[in-house]
Amino acid sequence: MLEAITPPAPDKIIQLIQMFREDPREQKIDLGVGVYKNASGITPVMEAVKEAEMRLWNSQLTKTYTSLVGEVSYHDAMIKLILNDTVARDRIAAAHTPGGTGAVRMAFETIKMASPDSTFWISNPSWPNHKSILGFIGMNMREYSYFDSASRSTDFSGMMTDLQDAREGDAIVLHGCCHNPTGSDLSYSQWEELAEFLQARKIIPIIDFAYQGFGDGLEEDAKALRMIASKFPETLIAGSCSKNFGLYRDRVGILLVVNQDDKIKGNIQNVLASLNRLSISFPPDHGGSLVTIILNDDELSVLWKDELEATRKNLLDLRVKLAAELRDLTGSDRFGFLASHKGMFSLTGCTPEQVLTMQEKHGIYLVGDSRINVAGLNEEKIPYMAKAMVDAGM
Repeated sequence: MLEAITPPAPDKIIQLIQMFREDPREQKIDLGVGVYKNASGITPVMEAVKEAEMRLWNSQLTKTYTSLVGEVSYHDAMIKLILNDTVARDRIAAAHTPGGTGAVRMAFETIKMASPDSTFWISNPSWPNHKSILGFIGMNMREYSYFDSASRSTDFSGMMTDLQDAREGDAIVLHGCCHNPTGSDLSYSQWEELAEFLQARKIIPIIDFAYQGFGDGLEEDAKALRMIASKFPETLIAGSCSKNFGLYRDRVGILLVVNQDDKIKGNIQNVLASLNRLSISFPPDHGGSLVTIILNDDELSVLWKDELEATRKNLLDLRVKLAAELRDLTGSDRFGFLASHKGMFSLTGCTPEQVLTMQEKHGIYLVGDSRINVAGLNEEKIPYMAKAMVDAGM
C-alpha cells in the first residue's frame, strides 16, 4: 500500500541548507535559512535564556504533563507582551503551540471548523508554508498583491484592489511586522485604512506575528496588531518566540483568539484544547517556561529586552552598510530599499539566473525568489556580497 504514496516536492530552503553544508569553499555565505546569526555566524543562546534555564533547572520538580493548551502563566505573559492590555483578558482564548507554525496551523483549522467554505486571502508573495498548509487542509485560497517589484516596496494600491473580491466570512492572513519574504511593511496609516475596509466587509484577520522586536521595537511592532485586535469582533494571532527569544529548537508558539463576545470564549478555548489533543496532545513546556520566567522577572526582562534591541540594531546596521556599499559600487541608489526594509529578510529582485550565478561563482546561497536573510552577513562579508551582486548583473 505505502508504495502508492507520492512524495511531496522537496522544501527549497532545506535543500539550500544541505547544498551550503556540502560546499567545500571557505568563502561562502548562507543567506537562505531564516534564523538570526551573530557576527561569528552563530545563532546564540541569549543570556536571559541561559539564566532562566538555570532557574528552571533548580526549581522544577516534575516533568509531568501540562494542560492541553499549556500553562496559564505562559498565556498571560505572552498576552501581555503581544497585546499589552489593549484587549480585556476575558475576551482572549489561548493555546501554547509547537512554534509559530503550530499556531498558524491551529488558526487555519479553527476557521475551517467554523466556516469550511471560507476563502483565505494570503499576500503575494508570502511565507510559503501559509499556502502549503492551506492546500493540505483543503481550504479555498486566493492571493492579494503585496509587493511592487519595480520600487521594491509595498503595493498597497494593488492590495486594496485585489481585496475588493473578498466576501463576508473570508479570512485574511496578515504579517504583523517584518513581512516574510519581502521585508516591506505597511505604514500605520495603511493599516488603519485596511482595518476600516476589512471591518466593513466583515473579513476575519489572522495575524502571523513571528518577528516582534525585530522591526521598529517591541511596542512599535505590535501597534497595528493591537489596533486591529481592539476593533474587530474576532481576531486570530499566531505568535512565536523563535526569533525574539532565540528559541528556535524549543518550538515556542501561541495562538490567541480574540473575541469581543465573552459568552463564547469558553467554547473557543475548548476547541483549541481539542485541536492540540488531536495533533500533539500536550504542548512542549520547556521553552514556554523559560519565556514565562523571563517576562515575569524584572531583571531578566530588562536583560532580554536589551539583547533583543541589540539584535534589531545589528540587523538595521547590516542593511544600511550593504545599501551604502552597493551605492558606492554602482554610483546609484537603486539598492536603497535594503535600508528601508525591516527584519531579517528582503527580496532583492535578482533573477533566478543571477541567484544561480552568485551560488556557483561566489558561494553565496539565497532562495530562488531572491530573498536574502540579512543576518547571514557581517561587516567583513558585506563588501564581498555587494561585489557578487554587481558581478551577477544586478
